[in-house]
Amino acid sequence: MMKFDNQLLKSTLNNLKIEELNDMQKAAFKASMQDNDVILLSPTGSGKTLAFLLPLLYYMQTGSHGVQSLILVPSRELALQIESVFKQMGSDRKSCCCYGGHSMSEEKKNLINNHPDVVIGTPGRILDHLDKGNLDPSTIETLIIDEFDKSLEFGFHDQMADIVGRLPELKRRVLLSATDADEIPQFTRMGEVVKLNFLTEDSDLSERLTLMKVVSPIKDKIETLYNLLCVNGNESSIVFCNHRDAVDRVCKLLKERKLECDRFHGGMEQPDRERALYKFRNGSSHVLISTDLAARGLDIPEVSHVVHYHLPINEEAFTHRNGRTARWDATGTSYFILNEEEKVPQYIPEDIEEFVFPYPIPKPSKSKWMTLYIGKGKKDKLSKMDIAGFLYKKGNLGKEDVGAIDVKDQYAFVAVKRSKAKQLLTLIRGEKIKGMKTIIEEAR
Repeated sequence: MMKFDNQLLKSTLNNLKIEELNDMQKAAFKASMQDNDVILLSPTGSGKTLAFLLPLLYYMQTGSHGVQSLILVPSRELALQIESVFKQMGSDRKSCCCYGGHSMSEEKKNLINNHPDVVIGTPGRILDHLDKGNLDPSTIETLIIDEFDKSLEFGFHDQMADIVGRLPELKRRVLLSATDADEIPQFTRMGEVVKLNFLTEDSDLSERLTLMKVVSPIKDKIETLYNLLCVNGNESSIVFCNHRDAVDRVCKLLKERKLECDRFHGGMEQPDRERALYKFRNGSSHVLISTDLAARGLDIPEVSHVVHYHLPINEEAFTHRNGRTARWDATGTSYFILNEEEKVPQYIPEDIEEFVFPYPIPKPSKSKWMTLYIGKGKKDKLSKMDIAGFLYKKGNLGKEDVGAIDVKDQYAFVAVKRSKAKQLLTLIRGEKIKGMKTIIEEAR
């Protein structure tokens, strides 16, 4: 059993600006501190990330002992999100994020020279590092597989089995999922397991989530979608399509109608996906058009509406899509857009209310924020404070004019008031940031 340090817990929660753990996190923490293997089943958005990261601070030894914990995830975005939470915890432990589309040489340098305690990565990229000798598996004692069911669904079974087979000193395993698996594959080599199931139906969800059907008079539903998004105005909406090409088409057609939106799917380049998520999170874009890739594993707070442009493939997909809204104590709306050939799925009550459009339909709303792209990042020793100071001094902005700032390895994003953006870009044209010339422009 691990030794409990109450001061460590308090300081970590303080860094995260959290008053106390929720019931699920408390149960997961207790089970993990007893050195059991743990299977944690809990809905999307319930705080699973902190539930498995917190015990790591107690497991890991101090000093340089090599990589002590490995976290496997099915997507790049989830890997980056977990690393972000880990850094916010304020520990002196180092982490390294490894995923496809990222610089292999940069990851190798980080793994070998920076001596991380925790490695977070997608199965394919972790295998690449193991094959090349960049990652020493002999020191890894803790394995965490987040979104375990999704990892299997994405076809990572053989890769994960290969990775687990190379961890000779593995002492504990934690599997996390938002759905209950029928069986756990043998490759996980789970020992004495504590299974925590927090998937019980939320009795308050029906009160917080409103289901509506929206009738499209023609088979092509783009006009109906456009009208619905105009009515929703500056409230955030995620529009789900079943295929990547549909996401591209819908986004293109909406932009042609001057409605601000961004797209998100697995066929996009990583920087483009990061930019889309950042703009949606900071309020620069109210509408995100996505495949089911955005239905799970992403921290997207305060989504007001979920729109099923295409019907979900099954009830599970419907549940995960709706998990983007009405989170915690918030309320939200889930819309089905149906043409005359489509019906509400069997798992949905047929008598759900039909949405009635007001007249006239309002024009598309403009966000009060705009996102700027800066062509320098962490590798150039650029920090959030550097960016904020530059905008205050050279751009003549006040603190209320600058929103969220996100600094990546090679570039950065910053939200600024749209009303000040034109003047800002004029004032900073040709100016150096931290002594460096760089591109500063609207992120599109």
